Amino acid sequence: MPGPCPVIETSRLTLRPHRMSDADAIAASLSDFQISRMLARVPVPYDREDANDWLSRATSGLTPDWAFAVTAGDDVHLGVISIELRHGQWHLGYWLNRFYWGKGLMSEAASAAIERFFRRMPETVLHSGVFADNAASLRLQEKLGFAIRRCSEIYCISRSALVPHIETQITAETFHR
Repeated sequence: MPGPCPVIETSRLTLRPHRMSDADAIAASLSDFQISRMLARVPVPYDREDANDWLSRATSGLTPDWAFAVTAGDDVHLGVISIELRHGQWHLGYWLNRFYWGKGLMSEAASAAIERFFRRMPETVLHSGVFADNAASLRLQEKLGFAIRRCSEIYCISRSALVPHIETQITAETFHR
């Protein structure tokens, strides 16, 4: 297991464990359909109670998962990066508030989180994926060294539909820092 969720500093960001006080920022971001439509497990509408429910699990310490709050120097909550153990496999998930898109912040944050994870779990395969209509996220993953494994359809709660999904994976050897 990778141990507790660490704090990671990059040149522009701090990745830190979540706090219950992040609920308002998470609810505000995920109530934006442009964000929630790209996430399989996010309901619409998304409100503070949904954020509280997620944070209760993410901050409990009862799982081996890492759930980073992506923050700027003034501790503004910009988004989330999670590395979760699901069905015996490690999975990377992420989202960023739309007002911070296009600035390279998620590339910086994801690279830092993956690098730290592979330092602790070097023999692990890290899985991820994107909806087929999320070209920006696929570009980010390809830049980091993720390879496409297969295409399928998965159910997206916010869209209430099966959506084409591209499954990806990365190893410490294929990771581009």
